[in-house]
Amino acid sequence: MAAVSSSAEYNRMKEVKEFDETKMGVKGLTDSGITTIPKFFVQMPEVRSTLKPCSEDPAGIPLIDLSRMNSPDHRPRIVDELREAARQELGFLPKSIKSFHEQPQELKAKHYVRAVQSGYASNIDLFRSKAASWHDFVHMCMSPEPADVDQIPDACRSEIVAWDKEATMVAETVAELLSEGLGVAAGKLREAGLLATKTIAGVYYPFCPQPDLTLGLNHHTDPGIISNGEYTSVEHRVLANSSNEPRISIVEFFNVDERVESHRYRPLPELVTPESPARYRNFTIKEYHDNLYSKGLDSKSLVEKLMV
Repeated sequence: MAAVSSSAEYNRMKEVKEFDETKMGVKGLTDSGITTIPKFFVQMPEVRSTLKPCSEDPAGIPLIDLSRMNSPDHRPRIVDELREAARQELGFLPKSIKSFHEQPQELKAKHYVRAVQSGYASNIDLFRSKAASWHDFVHMCMSPEPADVDQIPDACRSEIVAWDKEATMVAETVAELLSEGLGVAAGKLREAGLLATKTIAGVYYPFCPQPDLTLGLNHHTDPGIISNGEYTSVEHRVLANSSNEPRISIVEFFNVDERVESHRYRPLPELVTPESPARYRNFTIKEYHDNLYSKGLDSKSLVEKLMV
């Protein structure tokens, strides 16, 4: 797929649609040997001006030993460590899977989907974002309906099933500790429905010939609504990969049940006081997603629209 030169006649939607229909993903573009990226991947000038390697020493990722969490002597310390980690605006991004993305294109194409469901694609917000980012992903819905194991690609099936089992146990433990860190009962975040659904995403960042023009993943932030802003997420992004060695990440998302559209979400009542009033209004998951999907992943205004 050739890059399109700048012109007044440029039809972005047409080029995006043509790319999507090839089912090749950005890895297919890289494998084709292109030296110029398609125009719809090029970020706005204000974003391009920030695409430089970080000059500061990166903050260390907190390492927290959960093996003694059931010990009365150690649990308070673990809760304190996890609470501080959640306040540092860092996340858990384990890296593992790669085999699926490096299959022959004809095998991957069978799993290509554009809808938000299990499958493989490039850019979940491809048709909504101001500029596409240089990555492909494969994702699997593991709940609330039991995952159909036969629908998980052969290349990563056993790894995904094993990952889900272990990650679920870790997530349930971390949710308990984060609840205690907020000063509420250990099961509070789970009772709020935050572990109701699970989706695993394996993201593949291949070599990009022009990493100074695009991103590996558009900037975004995660809401801290249920904790009333006590636990925060910094705006984060992934730079395009300038190395010939691909970058891979795998993460499991735990979320609310999107099928219950009438349920209204808000900060935990225990965290709202005259001294610390609610920072976010009540909203439905449909309202949240309507805002998210209308703006694309890079929208900064999503959480702001939900603030009081």
